[in-house]
Amino acid sequence: MAKRDKSLARIPGNRRRSASTDAPAREPGESAKIAVYSVKGGVGKTTIAANLAWCSAMLSGHRTLLWDLDAAGGAGFIYGVEATAGARAERIFSQDRDAADLARATGFAGLDVLPADESLRALDRQFSFIGKRRRLSRLTQKLGERYARIVLDCPPVMNEVSAQVVRAADLVIVPLPPSPLSARALDLVVREVADHARHHPPILPVHSMLDTRRTLHRQARDAHPDWPIVPYASAVEQCAVLHRPVGAIAPQSPAGQCFAALWQAIESKLTHG
Repeated sequence: MAKRDKSLARIPGNRRRSASTDAPAREPGESAKIAVYSVKGGVGKTTIAANLAWCSAMLSGHRTLLWDLDAAGGAGFIYGVEATAGARAERIFSQDRDAADLARATGFAGLDVLPADESLRALDRQFSFIGKRRRLSRLTQKLGERYARIVLDCPPVMNEVSAQVVRAADLVIVPLPPSPLSARALDLVVREVADHARHHPPILPVHSMLDTRRTLHRQARDAHPDWPIVPYASAVEQCAVLHRPVGAIAPQSPAGQCFAALWQAIESKLTHG
């Protein structure tokens, strides 16, 4: 009997819908949507999304889009990309504008950013107003004609925005810094996915901002040794300072190697199911 692939943790969540936690294997060339999402802010979500997008483009050679759905605009900031003046991000949703028209090139081949701006503050109300439950899913499907991988940097909310995200995602990455609140945050994400996603995408918890000098952090790692790790490291902090991802700053650093290993696990799951 073949051994179960443990490269990604599988979270059963709520099975009321009898939905599978396994994503179907993808055909070569088929686009995939990866959501980096947590209900809690300040967990390293944006840094992880920005670095995974770089890994997708530079390590796997995929044409990749990093889509910033958080009004704070952190993902675009890491790459030094700001929203174009007058091109409000919310128009993608309200005016059926081609999302690809607002994508901006980065300094890395094959990697574009769809930046956010403050107009996304009202995105929840906007979704409710237009009444299209799969608006984001359809937009990502259209973008999939151009991009092999789409990484969604999601705001820390539980509303129609998060519901749209989990309906669109093929995989949900959940950053979890070691803290008593992290277990609760993961439970809430599992519930959100189970309640809103027809085809339950796999959920991958990631130990984020891990500092093994601290007892609590070591205990969290030891409790879930199969979860990938993103360490607390100066190379990660420098991303926002230098406007470059870890792979471009310090690829051989522990953080650079952790991001590369995390991306390889994601690719394996997306490719082989």
